[in-house]
Amino acid sequence: MAQWDRLGQLPPSLKQQLLELYDKEALPMDVRHYLAAWIENQEWRRAAKDYELAVVLLQVLLENLDIQHSRFVQEESFLLQHNIRRYKQNFQRYLKDPCDLASTILWFLEKEKEILQSADLIEQVQLLHVEPEIMEISSQQDLERKMAGLRNEVQCMEHTIVCLEEQQDEFDFKYQTHKMEAVADEAMKNAQIKNLQSLVNKLDECRKSTLSDLYKILDRAEDLIEILVKKELVEWQRRQQKSCIGAPDDVCLDQLEKWFTCVAVCLFQVREFLSKLEELVGKVSYENDPVKAQKPALQMRADTLLNNLLKSSFVVETQPSMPQGKGPLVLRTNVQFSAKTRLLVKFPELNHSMKVNVFKERESPQIKGYRRFNVLGTKTKALNMVESQSGGMVADFRHLTLKEQKSGGGGKGVSDIPLSVTEELHIIYFDTVFELKGLTVQLQASSLPVVIISNSSQQQSAWASVLWFNMLSQDPKDIMFFANCPAATWPQFGEMLSWQFLSATKLGLNDAQLEMIAYKLFGKQLNYDNCKMGWSKFSKENSPDTFWMWFDGILVMVKTYLEELWRDGLIMGFVSKGKEKSILKKKQRGTFLLRFSDSVIGGITFSWVEITGTGEPEVKTVQPFTKDDLKQIPFQEIIRNFQILEADNIPENPLLYLYPNIPKEEAFGKYYSEKSGDASPYIKYIKTKLMFVSKENTLEARPPMSSDMAQGEGLEPMNGLCGEAAEQNGNLHPLDSHMETYQSDPMLSDSVLQEDLLQPFLDNPNLFLESSIFEDEPGMPQFTLQELHCLSP
Repeated sequence: MAQWDRLGQLPPSLKQQLLELYDKEALPMDVRHYLAAWIENQEWRRAAKDYELAVVLLQVLLENLDIQHSRFVQEESFLLQHNIRRYKQNFQRYLKDPCDLASTILWFLEKEKEILQSADLIEQVQLLHVEPEIMEISSQQDLERKMAGLRNEVQCMEHTIVCLEEQQDEFDFKYQTHKMEAVADEAMKNAQIKNLQSLVNKLDECRKSTLSDLYKILDRAEDLIEILVKKELVEWQRRQQKSCIGAPDDVCLDQLEKWFTCVAVCLFQVREFLSKLEELVGKVSYENDPVKAQKPALQMRADTLLNNLLKSSFVVETQPSMPQGKGPLVLRTNVQFSAKTRLLVKFPELNHSMKVNVFKERESPQIKGYRRFNVLGTKTKALNMVESQSGGMVADFRHLTLKEQKSGGGGKGVSDIPLSVTEELHIIYFDTVFELKGLTVQLQASSLPVVIISNSSQQQSAWASVLWFNMLSQDPKDIMFFANCPAATWPQFGEMLSWQFLSATKLGLNDAQLEMIAYKLFGKQLNYDNCKMGWSKFSKENSPDTFWMWFDGILVMVKTYLEELWRDGLIMGFVSKGKEKSILKKKQRGTFLLRFSDSVIGGITFSWVEITGTGEPEVKTVQPFTKDDLKQIPFQEIIRNFQILEADNIPENPLLYLYPNIPKEEAFGKYYSEKSGDASPYIKYIKTKLMFVSKENTLEARPPMSSDMAQGEGLEPMNGLCGEAAEQNGNLHPLDSHMETYQSDPMLSDSVLQEDLLQPFLDNPNLFLESSIFEDEPGMPQFTLQELHCLSP
């Protein structure tokens, strides 16, 4: 359907927008209607830049108008004849710049499309198929239209005030002339008085009309301030809360600054209009003058609106953070931190003139033991446009520190609520004074609650508090949040966990990984959406091995050592052992996957499938590698050089295909070191840690780490952490006394070896090297470690 035909079917609310659009002479609606098909089929975008094409289109447009005029002559439509002739004359002014006409028509067509998009959006809402991004765009477009309407009304008011002044000057001149002239003719004198009365009546009507229009401007401004302060700013604050804990939300303030500044400029212009009216009344006034009666109320309302807007326009753009901190909002005493404030109402004349001061809350909550702090450092800065990349009015504090008050800290409180140091929330305040054009307003902004620690060992627990607060709290000043801490639903909690990986590695958690974590926490459920995670279970239970300690240990390991492998999707990561077993047993020999350890904090392991002598698939798992290993050798080199020494002394790497069926070299090859074999920079680690000995189903072990075996059909539901440490199969034995004379490396096995198996390794010591332990699952062949012999190289 043609665009114009679709516009004809709009609902009444959107038809009004169309009528307002064509309430201009640039492109009359009659021309758009009668030449609809031709207009929609031309390349106006190209013509706006191509002079020759623009000339051709203008000539064709004028010819089409001639054709329409002839048609109306035949139809004896006198009014349409007249209109079309006038439209043609107006279009002829574009002969000097035809590209301008092309740009104008293109603008109208684009605006029509926006109206049609709004219509489509309304239809989607009615069908309950709403795209949030489209809704947001539509909301912004609606706000832009309202802003444009406010600016337009203010511009019209400027013209009205000028006309009012001219009208008043005319009356004043004639009135003064009348007083100076001595008119003897009574009839002429009465005529002059009658004329003056007519002028003053018109002046009165004009003043009343002006005041009415000012009320309308303030109504429109109040509507916009309501949207900006209670909707747009609140939504930005919530986005900022989430972005502080890793959410990929847009927290740019440039658009808000544009809107706030627009409304503020318009309100200052209203104040100027009111001052002008007062000036005019000082020159000419009369009985029942409407300006004298209504101006005070208008002045008060304009000032109140401007006050409300300005007080909301001062915000903390960048929340307090330490340079080497785990994240924002965790501060340490005597360690420098930074923060940035911004004024969303941008007046260049205020550059460097507004001083911002920073301070801690002056009144602490009445909680026993609650600490108090002083802010030290450079506590005063001027708002300026130099320190902002976008040219905003900012004060960037970079050298602030906190010092705990020794006296009065944690004094007598009326409440004995047991809050730990990392559950104490504190707020940092910033204040300044806005002074412009006779208006003075005190402004204050506050940070999100910060957690203040005195030792780096508290940082992990403090970050957990920051995560929990900003995930759940809708009140950014609720420093008593942890006194009655709410639980998180699984959708909230899972999303927050994914944000941690997303912010650290640019790749969040997928649905399968989140489901495994949910199973670990809540057990098997048909739907996890109604499951809730409590604060204690997240950060307190089974301390120090809490869920957060386990999860954060994995996160730190991935960020530090495995980021590229994780981002490329090579690490399955969070997968239950039952799932691991079921998917690997269906794959060809040598298929392996990488997963995080369930009980070794910050550990990663891999499992692969072997085929037994009876043709049955068998899943084997190596004990976890931790940062102690990964800081010596990259994980891809472990996978590359991992070997098992079979019974016939032939070393073999059992890892052939990354799940589901990607050849190992294809998956990891681009990460390998250029040097290999004895030239590898990691040869010492390879020779001492990555060779494993096998005799039938028995593998040499590395006992300092617990077994990480696949067990059962899934993880046990978590009542505290479970995993490798709880899964020993009872086959480990201490060394016999005759082995204790060896000064073994701590990574060596403590298993007993039979002397009749020792000779091959004595003959060729390089065949046997220190190793990591393997175990298999219950129900699979058990490794009897007593059958293995162990010897230091």
